[in-house]
Amino acid sequence: MNKVEINNRKKIALGGGCHWCTEAVFQSLNGVVSVEQGFVASVGLNFTFSEAVIIHYDSALINLKDLIEIHLHTHKSTSNHSFRTKYRSAVYTYCKTQAEEAKQILDDLQKDFNNLLVTKVYPFRSFKPTKEEYVNYYFSNPKKPFCKKFIAPKLKLLLKKFPKKLTSTNLMELVVS
Repeated sequence: MNKVEINNRKKIALGGGCHWCTEAVFQSLNGVVSVEQGFVASVGLNFTFSEAVIIHYDSALINLKDLIEIHLHTHKSTSNHSFRTKYRSAVYTYCKTQAEEAKQILDDLQKDFNNLLVTKVYPFRSFKPTKEEYVNYYFSNPKKPFCKKFIAPKLKLLLKKFPKKLTSTNLMELVVS
């Protein structure tokens, strides 16, 4: 790996819905190097663990704005439902500069939604990985009822709304079968 590639590697943690769903969405994007599925905690009132993923990405291929925009469109980012403790709509940041950038991106993207975004920016505190049997859940189990009912529609949305951001040429075959 050359020095430029190392310098372009960044990470961000995102939470919103089921981490199986979130994992599959971000595994499908060009520029995403890896996705860690599990539970993230922040500080203060948000110290409890919530389902989320850590996305390692190459910022030369995909930027933070694209990641956050895709995240907002692939979970209920305007719904303040009763499961928000387990499924916190969040961008977990690793430094003050990243937090400021994420807040600005959320402000800029608000115009794309009819209702107010409930997604908040929180400092990342800790991570607990999910059990190994659930890692890469969708791509290991695309025919399972949960995958067809909940994950495939999010991937179809990616195909429709963000086709230039996708890496997998066989994604269409997976979500339509």
